[in-house]
Amino acid sequence: MPELAPIHHVKIPVSDVHASSEWYRRVLGLEVAIEFTEDDELRGVALAAPDGSTQIALRHDPERAAALAGFDLVALGVPTRDGVQAWADHLAALGQEHGGLVTGHRGGTVLVGLHDPDGIEIRLYAG
Repeated sequence: MPELAPIHHVKIPVSDVHASSEWYRRVLGLEVAIEFTEDDELRGVALAAPDGSTQIALRHDPERAAALAGFDLVALGVPTRDGVQAWADHLAALGQEHGGLVTGHRGGTVLVGLHDPDGIEIRLYAG
């Protein structure tokens, strides 16, 4: 069977590209890699971690964003369990609410209840 590489990117629907882009940049430290403009309007953005390890695309699609509110769409990998705690500390410093740390199915540490501006849950996970 042919092999797969790590996931290239995850595309997340949003109701407001500007507001969501700002949140993902401020909260997760992602940087804008590409902006997608259609009919002179910003319709999407590709964001990446400074080291290129994580890539998230945001696409203007308010109906799908509303449908996913409350759903834990993606778990972003964190290298260590202590790293998940460091993320919790970072979020506290920003005043960003989340649901706390829990133990994952295989004993890892998971930060749950972090919601983007549309209410889509982003989890941070270390195995």
